[in-house]
Amino acid sequence: MLRECRLCPRECHVNRLAGENGFCGAGAEAKVAAVSVHHGEEPPISGTQGSGTVFFSHCNMHCFFCQNYPISQLGNGRETGIEELGDRLLRLQGNRVHNVNFVTPTPHVPHLIGSLSYARGKGLTIPVVYNTNGYDSLEAIALLEGTVDIYLPDMKYRSEELSEQGSATPDYPASNDRAVAEMLRQVGPLAIGDDGIAARGVLIRHLVLPGKVGETKRVLMHIRETFGPDIPLSLMGQYFPAYKAPALMGHSSVSPFARKLSPIEYDRAIAYALELGLENTFIQDDPDRIAHAR
Repeated sequence: MLRECRLCPRECHVNRLAGENGFCGAGAEAKVAAVSVHHGEEPPISGTQGSGTVFFSHCNMHCFFCQNYPISQLGNGRETGIEELGDRLLRLQGNRVHNVNFVTPTPHVPHLIGSLSYARGKGLTIPVVYNTNGYDSLEAIALLEGTVDIYLPDMKYRSEELSEQGSATPDYPASNDRAVAEMLRQVGPLAIGDDGIAARGVLIRHLVLPGKVGETKRVLMHIRETFGPDIPLSLMGQYFPAYKAPALMGHSSVSPFARKLSPIEYDRAIAYALELGLENTFIQDDPDRIAHAR
């Protein structure tokens, strides 16, 4: 797939092994920005010991408000071979994390599979989390069946216009629908054990955007109608203007992106989720921590 890249719906068909780069900018080798123990995920993911996160560089979406833009948009990181990455996964397991958590993995699916195969051959046993923006090709997700235990896909938009404006991805809603449906077919909704830790399943994430609570309502309605009221959902309220968003102040069509999400807006989103019966929803009581489910 690296010879004719089609890991996401853009299907750039570039030969990354020959030095060509598509929309995301990823090359032949995986570029990794950080490997660390992370405690800021949802409680079933971070638990008490943390989630062992691998932050990949590059991204197949261009969100102009991206909070991780030095990694995703500027490509900061270091090329890392399959065996080196696999050894780092084993070190994370040695730190007693609950899982290994690949962040922005879409451009690096072959490297992810290779490093896991290597690490499992040397004793990796903890669950694997695929932490994605939700803009994945069905072919890529199919490759992951039996490899990924937990999917954390975003469901960002329902509006094609807003998808284009916010992330240069007008086909996001339809592509995201197909990807999330396939993830659910593979592993089902997130299942949480008696210890409060998830070992398998899908948890859908949605970031509430300032001035766009109406879009959040459309996303939540779609989730309710498509997957039912019991689907696990994480409603995130930590938006702040980053990357290109601060420069938008004064532009009437996009100026809400130049400010933080207000508490009133986030409360409105929570209230609507509950009104829809989406009670298996994680909310944030603090901008840096997802605390509990309603």
